[in-house]
Amino acid sequence: NVLPARLLLALLLLAPALAEQQERGLIINLEVGELCLQSVQCKSGCCHRANGLSLARCAPKAAEFQVCSPKSIYGVYYKCPCESGLTCEADKTIVGSITNTDFGVCIDRQDFYRR
Repeated sequence: NVLPARLLLALLLLAPALAEQQERGLIINLEVGELCLQSVQCKSGCCHRANGLSLARCAPKAAEFQVCSPKSIYGVYYKCPCESGLTCEADKTIVGSITNTDFGVCIDRQDFYRR
């Protein structure tokens, strides 16, 4: 009777650790630096590539005053979108979005209007 109780206790203690390991997969919940095909795969929400020939990797979102791209439907960015609460102030013309040159700078709009 003691062995099954200990086994049950061990399983209860290990269950959260095992669940934590399975949250991160080969396809989703990828960490910064891991290869990706779409931003939805990355925990950060940004699948970034340095140029058209480079492999895309998960990267952190852009912080305040860093260069950014507006969110797009493409799923892979040359510059990551802004962190939550920030806005990417960029030229959002159709030409810029097609040529992937619609980069801007992350700003906090609430802080901007307080000045």
